[in-house]
Amino acid sequence: MFDNLLQTAIVVNLLAATVRIATPLLFGALGEVITERAGVMNLGLEGSMLMAAFVGFLVAERTGSVLLAVLMASLAAALVNLLLGVLAISLDADQTVTGLAINLLSSGLTLFWFRAAYTQYNTAGTPLIEVMGDLEIPFLSTLPVVGEVLFSHKILTYLAFLLVPLVSFLMYRTHIGLQIRSLGEDPRAADMAGIPVHRLRYLAVLAGGLIVGLGGAFVSVGSVERFFPDMTAGRGWLAFVIVIAGNWKPTRILVVTLVFSLLGAIQLQAQGIGVQVPYQVLLGLPYLVAILAMIIGRARSVAPECLGVPYTRE
Repeated sequence: MFDNLLQTAIVVNLLAATVRIATPLLFGALGEVITERAGVMNLGLEGSMLMAAFVGFLVAERTGSVLLAVLMASLAAALVNLLLGVLAISLDADQTVTGLAINLLSSGLTLFWFRAAYTQYNTAGTPLIEVMGDLEIPFLSTLPVVGEVLFSHKILTYLAFLLVPLVSFLMYRTHIGLQIRSLGEDPRAADMAGIPVHRLRYLAVLAGGLIVGLGGAFVSVGSVERFFPDMTAGRGWLAFVIVIAGNWKPTRILVVTLVFSLLGAIQLQAQGIGVQVPYQVLLGLPYLVAILAMIIGRARSVAPECLGVPYTRE
């Protein structure tokens, strides 16, 4: 009896952790898919999330308002994406180099601003913030197993999963979604059809940044009480891989995200119950699977035809 209850508790914790881990990855991947469908490759996704995480923490610590922190974090990521847009869309810079440069810039700036803002503290002694609380859905959260797994999370988690059908509807059931997808496939033909290529690409880049920023906010004010350098820990890169493995389709992206998140949850749960496997192996498992998924995904890729290719109007 006790063993059965223990096993059930482990499974419930594992599934609930999967949903939590999926939250920032979903935000990152959904924001990225909007940007890439417009033909702009954002390799600076990690930097956008990191900047959002830092700004969210700073605003929460200085104002005490979690809502304001989330809004400012989202705006911060949008501004980082705007920089990407200026370089990649207006100046026709190489988008691979631009994205990598933004990651390095964000890493350096957040560390510099963090040390400048908290010169009187060491890294382990910085002020704590009040983390966003859980929002339990009335009645549903009390259901056995399902309630804890699906209906006892933070509001950002619900929003992340709600965005999947919304983004899918936007991209495949609306006129503006068709226009955005046309920019990634053939911007010249879109331009000849009267679609403002640069303006709409900027719109997609900014919209993607706002969504990515919510993922960064979840990493800081939605999860931990203290900021530390490079706290996104590769989530932006993993979200980038998820977009490829999900073939640039929101519903497939959701499935791939849950698979990767389950692997991450297994790694945490295995360490918690003392499974005799080197923790380095468990820690690297999601990333190993991500590499394999990217290799397999590229073989059957349906990437936008002109992804990463600058467009200059003749």
